[in-house]
Amino acid sequence: MTIALQSLMMSHFRSHRVVRMEVDARPVALFGPNGAGKTNILEAVSLFSPGRGLRRASAAEMTRRPEALGWKLSAVVSGGGAPREIETFSEGGAARQVMIDGKAASQVALGALVRVLWLVPAMDRLWIESADGRRRFLDRMVLSFDPGHAEASLSYEKAMRERNRLLKDMVRDAHWYGALERQMAEAGHRIDVARRAALTELAGAQKGAETAFPAAALELVQTEGEMPETEEDLREALAESRFRDLSAGRTLVGPHRSDLYGVYADKGVPARDCSTGEQKALLVSLILANARALQTRIGQAPLLLLDEVAAHLDAGRRAALYDEIYALGAQAWMTGTGPELFAELGERAQMLDVTETGGESRVRLA
Repeated sequence: MTIALQSLMMSHFRSHRVVRMEVDARPVALFGPNGAGKTNILEAVSLFSPGRGLRRASAAEMTRRPEALGWKLSAVVSGGGAPREIETFSEGGAARQVMIDGKAASQVALGALVRVLWLVPAMDRLWIESADGRRRFLDRMVLSFDPGHAEASLSYEKAMRERNRLLKDMVRDAHWYGALERQMAEAGHRIDVARRAALTELAGAQKGAETAFPAAALELVQTEGEMPETEEDLREALAESRFRDLSAGRTLVGPHRSDLYGVYADKGVPARDCSTGEQKALLVSLILANARALQTRIGQAPLLLLDEVAAHLDAGRRAALYDEIYALGAQAWMTGTGPELFAELGERAQMLDVTETGGESRVRLA
């Protein structure tokens, strides 16, 4: 069983004025010239999951310019029961809203209904960029397993912002910190436990898998010191760190100081020291492992969004990727500049030609 879109409608979203697509559960190959709007379609699909989408853009940035005041996306999603109608939209640049079967819904509810994983070119620098990017990558994987992870993250970030404001204002009265540190300890411990559980599931999904992509051994580490093991330990660590944090003007202990350390397992080489091709292959391997783990846990393959992934793989690994997607039964939305990049898929996929004319994107069945 797989989670799949049956239809997609975009109104005044990015380069698309009004586009309607009817698709089946097979992989979707979108091809066309650069700038035609292929990635915009993937971004639209990513917004049927919690968060800010694969570009992490604001709602205002997604609005088609200059004539539109807002945008709207609609889809019929199948998988695990009767098809569900989902809408997400923004008016006047306001935070996006979600409707499920005509009723207002939270993004947590959306995450429980639609699981979406993606790999985009901006992630190619994952292993050599700052720890922030790796935490976001890890938290997207955690969110696919546990939609409630978003609430814990928001709670932690909100409390930490308030605590950091006190630190910058050089507030020393302990009474101002107590409630905030209790909130941070409760949410921070949940975040750490969820991250470690996700890494365990990913390790299990990679173990013994017959794949053309290398396994990545992953470890959660701290950029400084160690992450307290329990909620109470974290609360105490925050209290003990106040003097040091006052000097720094920010919080120096907690899950926001965690980092994802990866190793090319068969070679024993840190991911950051691997070649560009090996780093890409490790990313593909992790996305596939995440999909396999989700399929095991919820009995459904997630939606996969793979932007320009075929262009960075040789013919052998490209064919292997398509075989793995087919074996998963996943509806993968993939982009590329030409149909030849998807030749190995044959009739296993549906091909859509994306073009741009007069500043407006069009999509048609190839």
